[in-house]
Amino acid sequence: MIRLIVAHLLMEEHMLEKSKKEAKERVAKAIHFYSNSGKDIALAEFTNPKGPFVQDEMYIFVLNHEGTMLAHGVNEKYAGKNFINLKDTDGKSFIREIVDTANVKGSGFVDYKWYNPLTKDIKPKSAYFEKVDGMIFCGGIYIEKWLEFISYNIQSLSNGTGRENTV
Repeated sequence: MIRLIVAHLLMEEHMLEKSKKEAKERVAKAIHFYSNSGKDIALAEFTNPKGPFVQDEMYIFVLNHEGTMLAHGVNEKYAGKNFINLKDTDGKSFIREIVDTANVKGSGFVDYKWYNPLTKDIKPKSAYFEKVDGMIFCGGIYIEKWLEFISYNIQSLSNGTGRENTV
């Protein structure tokens, strides 16, 4: 049974890494679009909730090097506002962490809790970001679905309701 739980945890870790890879690819796609279209067109398209950079709960947002939102896929009213001091529900200054890391290293991941536009509640999120031309392109994934899946499978296994598997 322990081997089965470990196998499920490894599978979920692989799925989470795959999702993080997809977040990186989404940001790369946004940067490519920006490079080909220019700043004004790209920022307008990133802010378009029905555009190609918004898919379900995944969207692109763009910050300047000081934490001012330049584009946001699900809330256009954020554009032009400075979010450097914004904290998540746990008190984490995640925008400051994104900006500081981007200004020093150029790219990275940050984990925080944020409003999920599909579930309409606060969920754990991991965002990948990359700085290009003084702008920080960000794209994230909500990770609660992976955590819930792991919890469900472990509970099913411990109750004996999960499928037997030979690992």
